[in-house]
Amino acid sequence: MTINILGLNCAYHESAVALIRDNQLIAAIEEERLNRVKHAKPALTGNPNDIPWQAINTCLEMGNLLLSDIDIIAFSFNPLKRLHNNLNLNEQCIDGEWGTTEGEKKFYKKLIGIPEQIRALGFNGQFMWVDHCVAHSASAYYPSPFKEAAVISVDGIGESESVTIGGARDGKLFSLKEINYPNSLGLLWEKVSMFMGMSEYDACKVMSLASFGDPARFIHQFHQFVKVNEDGFEMDINVCQFRANNFASFEQVFGLPALQDRAAITRDYMDLAAALQELTSEILLNIVKHTAQLYPSKNLCLAGGVALNCVANTAIFEQGPFENIYIQPAANDAGTALGAALYAYHNIFYGHKNPAFEAKDTYLGPGYSEEEVLASLGMFDLLYERSDNVAAEVAALIATGKVVGWFQGRMEFGPRALGNRSLLADPRDPDMVKRMNLLVKHREDHRPFCPSVLKDDAKQWFDIKKDADAAHYMLMAYPVKPEQRALIPAVVHVDGTSRIQLVSAESNPKYHALISAFKALTGVPLLLNTSFNDREPIVCSPEDALKTFLRTKIDFLVIDNFIIRKKDVPHAAPASTATELV
Repeated sequence: MTINILGLNCAYHESAVALIRDNQLIAAIEEERLNRVKHAKPALTGNPNDIPWQAINTCLEMGNLLLSDIDIIAFSFNPLKRLHNNLNLNEQCIDGEWGTTEGEKKFYKKLIGIPEQIRALGFNGQFMWVDHCVAHSASAYYPSPFKEAAVISVDGIGESESVTIGGARDGKLFSLKEINYPNSLGLLWEKVSMFMGMSEYDACKVMSLASFGDPARFIHQFHQFVKVNEDGFEMDINVCQFRANNFASFEQVFGLPALQDRAAITRDYMDLAAALQELTSEILLNIVKHTAQLYPSKNLCLAGGVALNCVANTAIFEQGPFENIYIQPAANDAGTALGAALYAYHNIFYGHKNPAFEAKDTYLGPGYSEEEVLASLGMFDLLYERSDNVAAEVAALIATGKVVGWFQGRMEFGPRALGNRSLLADPRDPDMVKRMNLLVKHREDHRPFCPSVLKDDAKQWFDIKKDADAAHYMLMAYPVKPEQRALIPAVVHVDGTSRIQLVSAESNPKYHALISAFKALTGVPLLLNTSFNDREPIVCSPEDALKTFLRTKIDFLVIDNFIIRKKDVPHAAPASTATELV
């Protein structure tokens, strides 16, 4: 009997879909990559039923299925639990929105209508609600290499939980402890981001700014309203006011005005960011140590949006008690689509009848045939050639200072570009950060670019105290060895660290070949790697890539084995390894 399961997330943001057939993970896709809207949609009380149909249809197409073929849809949220836990709370709220009776009932009503919406289009299987924190935990445990592990989810808020601590053994998850709203590290990062004139999605920018600041300046102020315990933390909602568009309490505690524009950020706000980072690492390390007491294990699985904080991840692993760590590459809410599907598989269908789920890499999105690539190329006025040795040719381009769009195979699932939808450049160039931002990224110069490094060479360049699988996904930050820093200035942050991606021949053969070719030319076994986008979601299709290529100043675009250039760019590939120009 064939079993088809769709996991679905769209309650808040990062709308996504995952498809499991029998024990195989067929696809996992974020809706933003298809509808080209960052985060797919805003998180509003009135839109949790904005179903990610493009992602659903793409997953079905990749599985050669119809909606009527799906046996179960697992949705990564529990509407009734949310409603029960968020009414009549004593806090300041925006009228009719989160935390108010009107807002929560509106949210609930939209959610419970989702099954009917989907059934109206042909689904006739079982629909199940999966608690948000359970979906996060499932997304971390089931793809991990561990049969048993401690499991932690650290989020903004699910139904009411922000942190769940539990364990897993032989395919079964269990919960041991919860930390509930209003105690939320994720929401605190959102609030501080907005206080600094950014959006609630800009935690990565705050984390970058933290490296420039002095945490001692504001850590005492944070401790005035965040009580840190050995087993967790408590927050004063009268100061945090997560559900109110009000920063007066922050202004009073920190003695700084709320910013309207991130361009106004001064050293004061960098110090504030540094204190928030130190507080986060302190709290998470305490939680990890407490988890080891509750559930002694060598292994730790981690998910939730806060698990994208690579600085804290490194601290809790290298200073904590666990020997091994797995962090879900799509740790944010997108990963709950995968987690919900995996939870359904293991708890509804899995047993003697079905084999155990087989873990897979994170290249889970669409891939494109050569015919599809050529059809997209035919839409634009560009020159291209098929390379017989694309790794060597592209390595030579990068070594001469060119910025290359690198589009290969199936798209990554999660917020990091990991060598299939990447922009690549020479890490040796001290001016490359400014040049990359001028050509395409258009982001703040304080934000670091990351290196993809050959796994076998990583310890010669970075101070890695404990091997972490999470380093394959840009989820750990390591100090660059002092003697190497001057050689790769474009990927060394102001604090001397880099958020690295380990690359092996097994994880990504073509990308490994490219970095190896660059090493052969330069002696440097790594490339600057950033996501292939320009203030938009990461590109998904060849057409997306070509459009971004044309509206930016990227030097070359490589799709599969095709090297593409604009007509005003001279031919730069060695004639001995290139085919005739089209």
